Amino acid sequence: MRGRQREAYSMYKRLSSRDYTNTIDMEAKELIDAIDVEENSALLQKSTVPEPSNPSWRLSFPHVVVATLSSFLFGYHLGVVNEPLESISKDLGFKGNTLAEGLVVSTCLGGAFVGSLFSGWVADGVGRRRAFQLCALPMIIGAVMSASTKTLAGMLLGRLFVGTGMGLGPPVASLYVTEVSPAFVRGTYGSLIQIATCLGLMGALFVGIPVKEIVGWWRVCFWVSTIPAAILALAMVFCAESPHWLHKQGRTYEAEAEFERLLGGSHVKTAMAELAKSDRGDDTDTVRLSELLYGRHFRVVFIGSTLFALQQLSGINAVFYFSSTVFKSAGVPSGLANVFIGIANLSGSIVAMVLMDKVGRKLLLLWSFFGMAISMSLQVAAASFYSSGSGSLYLSVGGMLMFVLTFALGAGPVPGLLLPEIFPSRIRAKAMAVCMSVHWVINFFVGLLFLQLLEQFGPQLLYSIFGTFCMLAVVFVKRNVVETKGKSLQEIEIALLPQE
Repeated sequence: MRGRQREAYSMYKRLSSRDYTNTIDMEAKELIDAIDVEENSALLQKSTVPEPSNPSWRLSFPHVVVATLSSFLFGYHLGVVNEPLESISKDLGFKGNTLAEGLVVSTCLGGAFVGSLFSGWVADGVGRRRAFQLCALPMIIGAVMSASTKTLAGMLLGRLFVGTGMGLGPPVASLYVTEVSPAFVRGTYGSLIQIATCLGLMGALFVGIPVKEIVGWWRVCFWVSTIPAAILALAMVFCAESPHWLHKQGRTYEAEAEFERLLGGSHVKTAMAELAKSDRGDDTDTVRLSELLYGRHFRVVFIGSTLFALQQLSGINAVFYFSSTVFKSAGVPSGLANVFIGIANLSGSIVAMVLMDKVGRKLLLLWSFFGMAISMSLQVAAASFYSSGSGSLYLSVGGMLMFVLTFALGAGPVPGLLLPEIFPSRIRAKAMAVCMSVHWVINFFVGLLFLQLLEQFGPQLLYSIFGTFCMLAVVFVKRNVVETKGKSLQEIEIALLPQE
């Protein structure tokens, strides 16, 4: 009996072992099949999911448009006294006093220098949005003072206030547009700053048309400027703060939220990862002026300051100052001359907007300065044959329009866009302040000395000097400027920043 039991148990054990082995084999096969299905499914899904696309430009566009209101105001206040100056001088009792008339025009430049000098510290201290609001405030106060004054002193004080806002606005606008724009449209958005400036100049011209027919209309010209300034201050409440500034302040969650508003939720992680790449742990340290002037950041600050210096030494503001005289010699009324100059400026800016993210910043700069040098050579030729008749006048007019057009293609819009791109995040605002201060100082001296130099040297030599500076700019850009088209700010920073 026991023998049969042992035999039955042995058979059961063999069967159980065989069944168990078969079960394991079946389970292993099922597991392998399941893994194959998952791998095939993953491969299929990978092949059908597209590569990450660019964020929608529509999300950031409204924020950029609001920011460019500061540039519109900049252009408007540059041109607001051109037509009404004669009426202003008559009503305020300084008609015929060329020094007083010059002060009404140039007091803005002094205020702009002060505003631009402190713009970096303001933008870093209170943020980009509040900096825009602080830019709008003196423009509103100054415009109200100028519009309601009955004395020259009140007009000059109002112009000084307006100038402070004008100096603060452009560098903050360049910073903000650069930091909130997706890389693939950053150049296009940067060109909107120049277009807004052109529209502001043309707006001032348009509003000033009735000034000779309606007594006291010049006051309306100043009152009108308070409207876009108030819109800028109020609209900034609803705009996104710069995520780069928030990240520098250690407000990471807020930076993520703003990236979601500007780029969309699917691009937040990528954008934050890009910010982390360039985080050197020193963003909260105070930036000393010595770092910018002779420290490790000197090279990029030198490139930026030189670009702005060459932009002004090319003679663009001298051309604007002298254009009405040239057009008047050709029999063109000053009002129509300003329209022609405005159209050339706006046309070039629109073309630059289209090309900025296609051909790149460097190429536009090179061809722009080269075209300006050619235009100056036409001016020199026209001045050489001035007594030969109308042909030289038409050559001079053509050269002037070509100069403004080629300036607007690159030398006008590119420096304000390129510099925030090449400056590291830590010094970006303060480096822009230094470069813009250089811009205003040279702008002031060109405006101050142009007429004296014109009388002393004559147009041939003076235009030859401007043309030489344009060619120097071509060489400088070729050797020193890097292309930033399509690159994120962090990629540019990592590529340019010298190692410790």
